[in-house]
Amino acid sequence: MNYGRLDPPNSQLSQPELTQPPKPIPKSKSKVKLLVFTAIILIVAAAVTVTLGVILRSKSSSRSSSGIRPKPTKAISRVCSRTLYQNLCVNSLVDFPGSLVASDKELVHISVNMTLQHVGKALYTSTDINNLDMDTHVRSAYNDCLELLEDSIDQLQHSLTIVAPGEPGSPGATDDSDALGRVGSPEDIMTWLSASLTNQDTCTDGLSEAEESVVKDKMSDKLKDLSELVSNSLAIYSSVGDGDGEEYGGVPTQNRRRRLMSEDSSGEFPGWMSRKDRRLMQTPAIGIQADIVVSKDGGNGTCKTIEEAIKKAPEKSKRRFIIYVKAGRYEEKDLKVGRKKTNLMFIGDGKGKTVITGGVSVADHVTTFHTASFAATGAGFMARDITFENYAGPGKHQAVALRVGADHSVVYRCQIIGYQDTLYVHSQRQFYRECDIYGTVDFIFGNAAVVLQSCNIYARKPMDKQKVTITAQNRKDPNQNTGISIHSCRLLADHDLVASKGSFQTFLGRPWKKYSRTVYMLSYMGDHIDPQGWLEWDGTFALDTLYYGEYMNNGPGAAIGRRVKWPGYRVITSTIEASRFTVAKFIYGSSWLPSTGVAFLAGLSE
Repeated sequence: MNYGRLDPPNSQLSQPELTQPPKPIPKSKSKVKLLVFTAIILIVAAAVTVTLGVILRSKSSSRSSSGIRPKPTKAISRVCSRTLYQNLCVNSLVDFPGSLVASDKELVHISVNMTLQHVGKALYTSTDINNLDMDTHVRSAYNDCLELLEDSIDQLQHSLTIVAPGEPGSPGATDDSDALGRVGSPEDIMTWLSASLTNQDTCTDGLSEAEESVVKDKMSDKLKDLSELVSNSLAIYSSVGDGDGEEYGGVPTQNRRRRLMSEDSSGEFPGWMSRKDRRLMQTPAIGIQADIVVSKDGGNGTCKTIEEAIKKAPEKSKRRFIIYVKAGRYEEKDLKVGRKKTNLMFIGDGKGKTVITGGVSVADHVTTFHTASFAATGAGFMARDITFENYAGPGKHQAVALRVGADHSVVYRCQIIGYQDTLYVHSQRQFYRECDIYGTVDFIFGNAAVVLQSCNIYARKPMDKQKVTITAQNRKDPNQNTGISIHSCRLLADHDLVASKGSFQTFLGRPWKKYSRTVYMLSYMGDHIDPQGWLEWDGTFALDTLYYGEYMNNGPGAAIGRRVKWPGYRVITSTIEASRFTVAKFIYGSSWLPSTGVAFLAGLSE
């Protein structure tokens, strides 16, 4: 059973069916009531925001008094021609207030606004089925969807505030940034819209893995067209220029000058990290004044559990809040830094000393999303000197050690240990530095815009008849600014794979979704890497739409003479093309990483 990554029946990576009986999951009524209230407020707020710039100019509704749907304007036809779902785009826009008098740029705002209202309505109506009987897997998928819809609302709200039309000083024109670096740059909006689309995809993938049920059917109906609406908003935004007919990489050039100046930075740390955060990443744990100390035995600590520490941390913190987790082995259920817990930094005593562990897997009849030993979605999440582990083992299949969907997140000098699906780089902008990552099948996977730099990536011995695949990137839409960039890393075989004497093939990745994007640059590849390099997912699926690249790698596994001949695979020879996947340009790290204190290369090399 694969969560959203269904191996074909004859796949070399297919696994046996899991037969464990379902276990009931408690129903969280209080949270559902809160979600209902939140959704209502958000729907109303979205409806109000459309008045900015557009509705004030419109004295009539889009639909005529006769009830006949009006014809689309040239602007609507023009922007919708750039989307993947053109009929849905036209039909949804012509019915929205203000659309028939809107310019191309105003249609960006209207599109995001309309999408926000649909997502809010989906969240609100989904809570109606909370009390229906659900088996363990369906309940897990349902709860995932509620969380993901809520996250999408947050991302769409931020995007809407920034794209709203107006004069200087209005929400759409402000240059002020908040504590999380939300300055309203094109990269921010592309990231949030891309993440919202990934959320819908994760939700529907989880439901698709559950058994047929009334709940599954009802949820599928409520989620209808959501992914397509987000995709259309993303396409419209990415294709509308800055007013002078100029675009940069398919994105409006708002704030371009500031960003390009920051890219010139070759400092020791990426740009979105403050000086204080830089110091925190380098200072020994014993010299840091932590806000909360976690001690498993209760000695010299303010909390005995990490869960308690997270609960005590403030919501929407505008400053770095430090949780020091002392040496010990911590196994806690559903350990998560939620989206409201921002700017949290976790410091341990070192790899193998502070260990956050768990053994939940899809064998427990939950979604892959729900198996994580530790998860973080709060923006500004940071972790250093900690081991994240899932010990479920290869026979339990998907079992995540660390899942991250937090924007501007940093993981530094950590171990991430598991087998299948070890590290779930779910969404938004992420950076990993000097980490050790262990796994077997698809063990670095997800749809974040992520750079892994100076990391050791260890392939472990998989189950019999399995192949090792390091990455499974699931970019679904060509407009998403996502992908996996592996830069200046070392690809090594763990001792158990070395002992198997070449009995298992190891591949750099396989395409989970149609526009899968992964690059390896300036990295060492051991002799365990198969000469073919990459593995098909299912026949010819995605081979002409993916983007897989290799740039100046070295080592016995880096020889390119026998690599795959897919249309989407390329040996990168241009430094300009390779630089697109650096910290500075792929995750715009020169503007936010320096403040975190993590050493990094902004460009291809020193």
